[in-house]
Amino acid sequence: MCPRLFLPLFSSLSLAIAALFFVAPLQAQDKALVPSTAGKLEADPFPTKKIYQMTPQEVDKYLAFLHASVPDLRQRIVTLARKNIGQPYRLNLLGEFPFELHDTLPMYSLTHSDCLVFVEHTYAMALSRSWEEFFWILQRIRYKDGQIGVATRNHYTEVDWNINNAWLLKDVSGNLLPGAASTFDISVDRAKFLREQHHTVTNIPVQNSREVYVKTAQVNAVLSQLQNGDFVNVVSDKDGYQSVTHVGLVVIDADGKRNFLNSAEPQVREESFDAFINRTHERTRTSKLPNPRKLLGFKFLRLRDDIVIPSSVSLPRPATIGG
Repeated sequence: MCPRLFLPLFSSLSLAIAALFFVAPLQAQDKALVPSTAGKLEADPFPTKKIYQMTPQEVDKYLAFLHASVPDLRQRIVTLARKNIGQPYRLNLLGEFPFELHDTLPMYSLTHSDCLVFVEHTYAMALSRSWEEFFWILQRIRYKDGQIGVATRNHYTEVDWNINNAWLLKDVSGNLLPGAASTFDISVDRAKFLREQHHTVTNIPVQNSREVYVKTAQVNAVLSQLQNGDFVNVVSDKDGYQSVTHVGLVVIDADGKRNFLNSAEPQVREESFDAFINRTHERTRTSKLPNPRKLLGFKFLRLRDDIVIPSSVSLPRPATIGG
């Protein structure tokens, strides 16, 4: 499972700042296919390489190929996610370095992922035609209004990530089983979290939210409604506190079966929802902890039909710099 702390991506600092003013309109169904000079679509330039085995330069070339050859956004997400199956899992992977100095963790990773890093990188790549676009969109996804900083990072899935990325996805959890959806309440103290985990002082007020989800026992009843690229939030209970503790993507196989593609120890995998549920229940059953975390169910968010990537806010001038 992923920690409550979620982390980002790295290129040159000048690229990150310059790209903050970029605005990118995008259709979920891009109809344009770009043929090669021979009149046929270009072949995959890296047919035997996984994404996590590529250099940034190779990713740049691959994204251009993929956007030209796969016009459907959802299918690009599936293609990219599956091209990263086997990517090694690593916790506490990313930070804001060198943009901020509170730690030395970089702002992107191709070689490893945790659950949210995997999803964020996949969405950002699927929306991009180049490395520069990918890097910029990744920061727009990872931070509130695209403003890079530990205090503006989307740490909490329910009240940060899902809300700040409403331009990309909408929560459909309550529409899959009308009248049968369940809820949990969450209270988020960002100021305490940032102070204790990142030694960063803020005055962000405590936020309370009621979240809708589908109970584990009801998941099979909604699977047929799920679509490629849907964002999956795994809801768990720990000592009476309910929250999202893991995330991943819905992918549909050749037989029409809905699977869960996610990054978890030891590596990125595609599995059935039943396999994930059984594995999670078994971990709880065999845990030596007095009150192990328990799986409650899932939230599902769907890609919007017409996606327009918002511009990022301009960065304020650091207070330590004189006028």
